[in-house]
Amino acid sequence: MPDLMSSLVFSISNQKGGTGKTTLSVNFAAGLSKRGRTLLLDADPQGSAWQWAGMATEEHTYPASVIRAEDDLQYEINRQRQKHQFIVIDCPPTLETETTWAAMSVSDMVLIPVQPSPIDLWASLRLSSAIGRIRNKVNPELKAFIIVNQVEQRNALSRAMQQALAEFEIPSLKGVLRRRAVYRSTALEGVSVFCYGKRGEAAAEEIDSIIEEVLQK
Repeated sequence: MPDLMSSLVFSISNQKGGTGKTTLSVNFAAGLSKRGRTLLLDADPQGSAWQWAGMATEEHTYPASVIRAEDDLQYEINRQRQKHQFIVIDCPPTLETETTWAAMSVSDMVLIPVQPSPIDLWASLRLSSAIGRIRNKVNPELKAFIIVNQVEQRNALSRAMQQALAEFEIPSLKGVLRRRAVYRSTALEGVSVFCYGKRGEAAAEEIDSIIEEVLQK
């Protein structure tokens, strides 16, 4: 069960690689930092979010605090709840670890980025089962939502993808992330889309829209 503090904890998770999990984590946490003190907790053994933020310069510092996950993840999160209004956990790209279970056990919400194809959505079925087990055993209030990522700007979701989303047990957010070069550029410079001014404006609006949507859930 999440600690009964006022802070909100988000797990960004998908056992399938290449879904944009870290990109979402870094930019989501940066957007939340405009609304309150935010911590990005890198629980992925690859440490991509930690390395990303570590590339920031004095001119464009990353706005959220960033730490690597400790062995006792649940204790660390509950300790950090006293210091931050928002905590974002970049989970490992696998379910075969205690870290992912521990993260979702103390989270208020799980956000699942998926590519805009039914095949990629179906690859997330095991995550749906894992969330169900966590709700039944330790965290009955855990919320979960799918975020469709890398949508082509000129194309709507295919009919097959829309049907697959409608049949999936986990609801999807109305907001989506489109395929934009600026998301890749930010990773090279250790910043978020909010640092890119006019160039990052459309991407920043996407992230802000998703944040406003989840905060109302």
